[in-house]
Amino acid sequence: MPAPYPFGETVRIVRKGPSPGRDPRGQPLPGPDESFDVPGCGVTPRAETPQVGGSQQQDRDTVIVGWTVYAPADHPGMPLRTTDKARIRGVDCDITGEPGDWGRSPFTGTRGVVQFAADRVTG
Repeated sequence: MPAPYPFGETVRIVRKGPSPGRDPRGQPLPGPDESFDVPGCGVTPRAETPQVGGSQQQDRDTVIVGWTVYAPADHPGMPLRTTDKARIRGVDCDITGEPGDWGRSPFTGTRGVVQFAADRVTG
């Protein structure tokens, strides 16, 4: 079933627009807020892989570091940018790596999703 998913979640993509210039010290001024909501996303927890032989593996601890998001590819805000962030369930996240576009199904022609990893921002 292609996205948007009828029981999916809304993920907010936090995007800053281009800088309008520089301040008197030469630092770039923040751009306008271009954030938008993407409804109907599939959101699943993503665990950190413990290092082989490390204490986490020995103790069998699983650490959830963020989410994997399956977003509708035909949303007007797509494609995602490397500078975008995601707000999931009220938590700010960095988009890690390049989002993957699943393209179209060769069997049905239905549009796939854009999949991306979102890591919780700490510190």
